[in-house]
Amino acid sequence: MTHTAVASPKTGNSQGILSNRALFSLCALNFFMADVQAGIGPFLGVFLQRHGWQTGPIGSVMTAGGIVGMLATIPAGALIDQTTKKRLFVIIAALCTISASLLLLSSQSTLVVTISQLATALAGAGIGPLMAGMTLGIVRQKGFNAQIGRNQAWNHAGNMVGAGLSGWLGWTFGLTAIFFLEVTFGLLAIAAVLLIPEKSIDHQAARGLEEGESHAAGKAEGIRSFLRHKPLLILAACLCFFHLGNAAMLPLYGMAVVSAGKGNPAMFTAMTVVVAQAVMIGVSLLAMRFVASRGYWIVLLISFAALPLRGVIAGTFIEHWGVWPVQFLDGIGAGLQSVAVPGLVARLLNGTGRVNVGQGVVMTAQGIGASLSPALGGWLAEDLGYSAAFYTLGCFAILSLGLWIFSASVMRSAEHAPA
Repeated sequence: MTHTAVASPKTGNSQGILSNRALFSLCALNFFMADVQAGIGPFLGVFLQRHGWQTGPIGSVMTAGGIVGMLATIPAGALIDQTTKKRLFVIIAALCTISASLLLLSSQSTLVVTISQLATALAGAGIGPLMAGMTLGIVRQKGFNAQIGRNQAWNHAGNMVGAGLSGWLGWTFGLTAIFFLEVTFGLLAIAAVLLIPEKSIDHQAARGLEEGESHAAGKAEGIRSFLRHKPLLILAACLCFFHLGNAAMLPLYGMAVVSAGKGNPAMFTAMTVVVAQAVMIGVSLLAMRFVASRGYWIVLLISFAALPLRGVIAGTFIEHWGVWPVQFLDGIGAGLQSVAVPGLVARLLNGTGRVNVGQGVVMTAQGIGASLSPALGGWLAEDLGYSAAFYTLGCFAILSLGLWIFSASVMRSAEHAPA
């Protein structure tokens, strides 16, 4: 191999093999964890519709899970900063989601559905910071942007494959088969994380401290310091407004088309995911290059601008073919954010020792919007119709756009500040 150490070629070879194995396993983990992280995701709405649920209660139970996930995200980030057992927590998260899905399959009562969503939300609260922390610990700050782009490409590929298989299995064997596919993906995710060598993760680097830096020399900042971190708060507020409009659109559009008799529940819902995730794969790989050449601000501006247009198209064309433009725009917005947001947070908080708490802060803001979105969209659709719901949800991104443009100088200065 070319990157051997001069003093000890054997040691250099072993370190290179260790690193390559870790990166390959990390990509595999992102692939399989994609289906686990979302639970049955957009299939939940059509599954519960088949069991007599209305859009309002469906949105409410999704919101309940979102609120719990939101409250758990910052403590999860703090725990991930402190722990050296990150692989174990990935396994726990996967087992929680698997158990939640099997519980939901066993009963569709309000209590059981709510409990399953709470368990899925708690697991999901830790997965984002865990993936970011493990990646930062393996590749360090210098390699983070490139690797997070690859991670997200594999993650979106996993979502696409999982959704495609879910659609085919649901169409062939019924929606029940989707639950067993998720269990399979969960077990494969556990196998993937076990293949990541523990020695390949630098837990100091994983929290934003320099490699080898002592805790005394690189003391972690307190959580209260985030309340004074203006760029982080601006980012969090913009993402909150964005997800308030965005989160409900995918499941709501699937329910709108299916309820109009213009699509098979399993196949159409799968198509909504496959189209978006296929776009996200390419967008994720392009985003890391775009960030390197143009910076984070313009990338996130484009992502925020995609949502108002998506809302207009979704509200105007509730048709089977509408999935293409609606979910293409979702792929652009979410694909750009999946790379730019964790990268920007890691950049803003480099050297603080609180990178994963910072990821948790931002995810909490996203969770506030995302948890309220299904209830808002569901009741709007029930009272005013699907079109009005989509138009209203699309308008929330205008708030994100306005704040992001107004704060351009602050964000760009923070982004380019010396590390």
